[in-house]
Amino acid sequence: MSSIFGNTIRVSIFGESHGPAIGVSIDGVPAGEAIDMEVLQAFLDRRAPGRGRYSTPRKESDQPEFLSGVLNGRTTGSPIAAIIRNRNTRSGDYSQMQDVPRPGHADYTARIRYGGYEDVRGGGHFSGRLTAPLCIAGGIFLQILHRQGIHIQAEILEIGGNREDPYGEIDRARAEEDSVGGIIQCTAEGVPAGIGAPMFDGVENRISQCVFGIPAVKGIEFGSGFAGSRMRGSENNDPYGFVDGESKALSNHHGGALGGITSGMPIVFRVAVKPTPSIGKEQQSIRYSQKENVKMRVKGRHDPCIVPRALPCVEAACAIALYDMIAENVR
Repeated sequence: MSSIFGNTIRVSIFGESHGPAIGVSIDGVPAGEAIDMEVLQAFLDRRAPGRGRYSTPRKESDQPEFLSGVLNGRTTGSPIAAIIRNRNTRSGDYSQMQDVPRPGHADYTARIRYGGYEDVRGGGHFSGRLTAPLCIAGGIFLQILHRQGIHIQAEILEIGGNREDPYGEIDRARAEEDSVGGIIQCTAEGVPAGIGAPMFDGVENRISQCVFGIPAVKGIEFGSGFAGSRMRGSENNDPYGFVDGESKALSNHHGGALGGITSGMPIVFRVAVKPTPSIGKEQQSIRYSQKENVKMRVKGRHDPCIVPRALPCVEAACAIALYDMIAENVR
């Protein structure tokens, strides 16, 4: 199923944006792993709506309720199940979506795929709200990986093409009832060499699969990425050498992976996040029932830019994928 990820672990995300709750089940986490709930909540708060100047006004506490798999702050070895209840919903803002699809959203493609039976409220299962349970799972694996000496950190490189004043782009877009996207860079340090596999199950493949579970992600590159295609081999190749008696790459254009297998250098990748598709500007769409072209404006409470809130989501996706691959090597 499309909402399940993992080979050694199984992370299954469920729920809709305006349903009673959203949640995640995680199978394959060994017993005895400590989970610091305060640290997990702080991580979830970074993604939660209504927390900052550039976030949607919709406020949700995003406090997870653990139904199974955790007791007295440690995993029990049984499947972990956690939910977040949706409390601050305004489904009436989405009543027109049954008949008029929003440009840039999955409304149109979902209707074709599911024949009109999909939940359109707030985007349903296609909503960015589903990144909250992704962050529950990712937040747990970030803590486990941290104890193994692996540290994952995402940062904003640019917003709206602006690296000098990225947040100024958000202010300008908001003033014009528009939105902007951006680029996030994520680095995973401390990942041992030898993790991954060639062909279809490589490090880049697995991280990309999980990162593309974040609805607004439209591109990903590792190491020098597309810039490497404009270099000579003599520029892009990373030389090897012995440092303190240990062999290693002396630079990191390869972004920490060669042949789908980690080299021991930091894993570095960048993610392209599209502009928030829900905007106040008038847009062209269609009305299914009348088979006519119409103009529409998106109602509701939306972020002029989701890049700041996407940072923990990228970290979470990276942590889930890395833990799964490392667990495969152990077994």
